[in-house]
Amino acid sequence: SASASASDANITQMDLWDIQQWLIKPQLAKVKGVVEINAIGGAERQFHVSPNLVQLLQFGLTLEDLSDALMQHNSNRGLGFIERNGEQMLVRSQGQLQTISDIENIVVANIADSLVRVQDVARVQLGSALRTGAATKNGQEVVMGTAMMLVGENAREVAKAIAEKIEAIKPSLPAGVVLNTVYDRTTLVNKTIRTVQKNLIEGALLVIAVLFLMLGNLRAALITALVIPLTMLATITGMVHTKVSANLMSLGALDFGLIVDGAVIVVENAIRQLNLARAQAGSQLLLKERLAVVYRAAGEVMRPSLFGIAIITLVYIPIFTLTGVEGKMFHPMAATVVMALICALVLTLTFIPAAVALFIQGNGKAHEGKVYQTGLCVYRSILRFAIKAAPVLFAIAIGLVAGSAWLATRLGSEFMPELDEGDIALHAIRVTGTSLSQSVHMQTQLETRLKGFDEVQTVFAKIGTPDIATDPMPPNVADNFVILKPRSEWPDPAKTKAQLISEIAEALDKIPGNNYEYTQPIEMRFNELIAGVRTDVAVKVFGDDLATLQQVAEQINGVLQKVPGAADARVEPVDGLPVLTITAKPMALAQYGLSLEKFQQILAMLMGGLEVGGIYDGDKRYDLQVRLSGVELLNLTQMKELPIPLGAGAFVPLGEIANITKALGPAQISREDGKRRIVITSNVRGRDLGSFVAELQTRLSQDVNLPQGYWLSYGGTYEQLQSASKRLSIIVPVTLLLIIALLMMALNAIKDALIIFTGVPLALSGGVLALWLRDMPFSISAGVGFIALSGVAVLNGLVMVSFIREQLATQQDAFKAVLEGAALRMRPVLMTALVASLGFVPMALNTGTGAEVQRPLATVVIGGIVTSTLLTLLVLPALYYRLRPRKA
Repeated sequence: SASASASDANITQMDLWDIQQWLIKPQLAKVKGVVEINAIGGAERQFHVSPNLVQLLQFGLTLEDLSDALMQHNSNRGLGFIERNGEQMLVRSQGQLQTISDIENIVVANIADSLVRVQDVARVQLGSALRTGAATKNGQEVVMGTAMMLVGENAREVAKAIAEKIEAIKPSLPAGVVLNTVYDRTTLVNKTIRTVQKNLIEGALLVIAVLFLMLGNLRAALITALVIPLTMLATITGMVHTKVSANLMSLGALDFGLIVDGAVIVVENAIRQLNLARAQAGSQLLLKERLAVVYRAAGEVMRPSLFGIAIITLVYIPIFTLTGVEGKMFHPMAATVVMALICALVLTLTFIPAAVALFIQGNGKAHEGKVYQTGLCVYRSILRFAIKAAPVLFAIAIGLVAGSAWLATRLGSEFMPELDEGDIALHAIRVTGTSLSQSVHMQTQLETRLKGFDEVQTVFAKIGTPDIATDPMPPNVADNFVILKPRSEWPDPAKTKAQLISEIAEALDKIPGNNYEYTQPIEMRFNELIAGVRTDVAVKVFGDDLATLQQVAEQINGVLQKVPGAADARVEPVDGLPVLTITAKPMALAQYGLSLEKFQQILAMLMGGLEVGGIYDGDKRYDLQVRLSGVELLNLTQMKELPIPLGAGAFVPLGEIANITKALGPAQISREDGKRRIVITSNVRGRDLGSFVAELQTRLSQDVNLPQGYWLSYGGTYEQLQSASKRLSIIVPVTLLLIIALLMMALNAIKDALIIFTGVPLALSGGVLALWLRDMPFSISAGVGFIALSGVAVLNGLVMVSFIREQLATQQDAFKAVLEGAALRMRPVLMTALVASLGFVPMALNTGTGAEVQRPLATVVIGGIVTSTLLTLLVLPALYYRLRPRKA
């Protein structure tokens, strides 16, 4: 959105409208990707011919005579061409009006050889069209244009092109006119991308650090770390070809720990085998020997690694079945993650084994470092105890799952965590029937008060309906946009946005005549487009009678305001609009020879104006209208005396042929699904959305008795929460079944597959516990985290069980086989768990713009990996030992 304002008092609102319409708009409309420029504010210039009804009566003329004369004397016409002496000459008849003087000199009639001109029976002047909207900025009325983007275009590129075009337009503006961009959505995009960039860089550095520490081999760590940039290059290439944009969701869910998990398992086993082979050979291994060793080592872990990564990839695929808003949000994330995992899988199969064989010789030591040996000894001791005390361990695990299941019911729920856009949007709602000019006057007071806050940089507002009514509002409603300064420029940078909103609300409540709803610019627009309301919760009452609907709505609003967490609660205004009704008297019309259609046509011309042509100034066109001057200032008595022309020089007072009444009528009548409805709206602050609506539904069922034929439904953000939760209730079980199916394919044993699958409920328990510890409600972001966690939970379990099965095949002692198999897998299990969880740590702790959306997902995955790792290292070997035969 950009505003054109006057720094010179001589520049009028009509001048600003002209500049917007004929100078700025045509140039911005040519920008690639822009579908329209929607303007609001200013005054559209018109030429008004205001008839003097008394003079028309004196000359015996009617309004039709005046309007016909104006229409018949305002045209140019082409007359073809003539040829003369080899020259072709175009011929035209010119008669188009250009100035006020031209209009005044049009002849209306010739009465007794005397010419009656327009100036004899009417006044010609510049005027403005009836205004439906206005725009203000920092307490000054301006003209504001909003560039609307074509569907499918790149928002970042379009916004950049518009900004460049605005800078190019500025030098051509008249002196005293200032053109500024007041809102650019790419500002928020850039902030979120910086947050994602910070998360990715920090996550990559943490993963690489763990690789160096755990592998104990610089070359091995570098080879494994190379998977990250190579995968990112391939993923970005895939995103370009599939037209997946780089955004908060698509890049925000990438975890480099998950990407290198398969490579870690292959590299760790290859190094271990190379060390053993060199120790046995007693000398350096030849390249051919190293290739054979690495081939064998990769083969040992390739099947479980492949199936593990395949499972992680597969669990993201059901996310593509999400629909609606949640589908739009999470499809890019799922697409990016799937592409990244497939790229990592290809590198794990090809690049990693080859690079290890080429560049790592092996150092001949069976184990690396005292820390590793000490950790292994401690783990063996704990595992022996865990296997012997398996019933106690199983009881603890079952208790953890049961406790987490109960805890999940106490978490609360919301659709998505609120993304802090950094700015504030608030609706100023005045008394129904407030005129546009009065609303603008009240708005300047409001903006002056808002500008008094040191944290506020700019305030601008849209009042009423713009030229293209994509966002229709009555003149008593204003959308205010409060653009805040960077936090570093605040007097107290530690002050939260919630505190600032509280201070603003306290200050604005002292201004009489306004009610307010607080939200954010993009959040407000999305809520309105998707759910038809601007708030978090909407209670819709359906029925037939408007009065009954309003009565029920007031009862509901009274109950809603008492629910803890309710903010900005109000009933949609449906009445209170002042209406002046002119009802014709049929008998009187017949006596005076007027039809109803003719009578209404005369009223429309006098009051609303009748367009009778246009005046051109270059490529500018202004309407020419016949309209009674000052009719909007008439009181009821003067309105009754308004003379209505009958023809032949006769007139009759309006009061003789019509009844004029003033009363309050309906401000709006809303319908949905074929029924009338009234909406009660509210925002939710200080608690989760799901529990708020649950409590509200309980209270409404107890305290509000709906008449027969009336019913309620719930909308707003809660509507998306319901839709997404319903879809997830199908997706999650399907995902779990797919995991079991893949495990059975990998192991060819139902019992082994189910043993590994026990890691999923324990992992999910850890996710629930992490949400509870961080006081986060369940959201769709967390739900997607649980889906991802289901795949991560089985990877290490699959590798662990595969090694234990190999040990059982070669050893008669099951206890020793389980112990040795688990010990061999301790380091890769810890490494994969550490890299996967640490890759999400920056996302879980970041406080930048957009981090709110990523935080639940990262929290769930980290908490789940912790409990999943404990299961893999302790519960899984013990469970496998108990459920498998004692003899191999």
